[in-house]
Amino acid sequence: MSAPEAPGWSPSDRELERRRVRARLSRRRVAAASLATVVVIGGLAAVVLLSPGWPRVRESFFDGFHARESLPAIVDGFWINVKMFLIAEPLILVLGLALAIVRSSRSPWLVPVRGLAVVYTDVVRGVPTLLLVFLFAFGMPALELQGVPDSSFFWATVALVISYSAYVAEVFRSGIESVHPSQVLSAEALALSRGQTMRHVVVPQAVRRVVPPLLNDFVSLQKDTALVASVSIFDALFTARDYANFNFNYTPYVVVACFFVAMTVPLARLCDWLAARVARRERAGVL
Repeated sequence: MSAPEAPGWSPSDRELERRRVRARLSRRRVAAASLATVVVIGGLAAVVLLSPGWPRVRESFFDGFHARESLPAIVDGFWINVKMFLIAEPLILVLGLALAIVRSSRSPWLVPVRGLAVVYTDVVRGVPTLLLVFLFAFGMPALELQGVPDSSFFWATVALVISYSAYVAEVFRSGIESVHPSQVLSAEALALSRGQTMRHVVVPQAVRRVVPPLLNDFVSLQKDTALVASVSIFDALFTARDYANFNFNYTPYVVVACFFVAMTVPLARLCDWLAARVARRERAGVL
C-alpha cells in the first residue's frame, strides 16, 4: 500500500511514466498467466476428451444417474468419517503434546516413562496406519475386555489416534526444541520451576510455531478416515464400493472424492495462510 500523497503535491512526469510502465508490466504478466493457464487446461482437456476410451470412462466414472442414486447413502457414510475425525483430533492433540513434554523432560524420575515414549513413537511410526486399523479393529474385540466397547468404529478410531499421536508428538517436540534456551534461562532467573517454565514459557511458544504443520497432519487425518472402510465400517468409501460392486459403475468413487476434497481444501488453504502469517511475524520480529 502506497503512502498517502501530501496536499498540493502532484507526481512528476518521470513518476507518471514509472506508474505507466508498472501498470503495463502488470497487465502483461496477467495476460501471460491467463494464456498459459488456458493452454495447459485446454491441452489436458483435449487429451482426455479426445481419447478413444473417453466415452467408456465417462459412462463408468461420471454418470449423473448413478451419482444421484448413490448420493444419499454416501452422505450418511461421510458423516461417519466426519464424526471419527472430530473425535480423534482433540485426543491426538492431547496425547501428542503429552508425549512431547515427556520426551523433553529432564527429570531422572521420568527416565522410564521417557524411554516408553521413545519406543512408542518409534514403533507406531514404523507401522502403517492401515495395518494398525486392522490390528485394533479385528484384534482388540477378541480380547473381550470388560467395560470397553467392542465396536469396529471405536477401535478404528483408537488406531487413528495412536498412529497420528506419534507423528504429532514429534511435531510438538520440534516446536519445544525450537524455543531458544535464553527463554528457559530467563524463566529460571525469575525462580520458575521446570514445570512452570514448560507451562507458561516454552509450550505456548512451541504450539504457536507448529500450528501450520499440525494442520497439515490433520488434513492427512481427514483423508485417512477412509481407511476404516477396510474393516467393513459403512463410511463414505465403503458405501461407494458397495454401490459400485452391485451396479458395476464407479461414479460413487468420484462423488466420495469430491466430498473429501471439499473438506480438506479449506483446511489446506488455512495452513497456507497461517504459514504466511507466521513468516511475516518472524520477519517483523514478533513472537
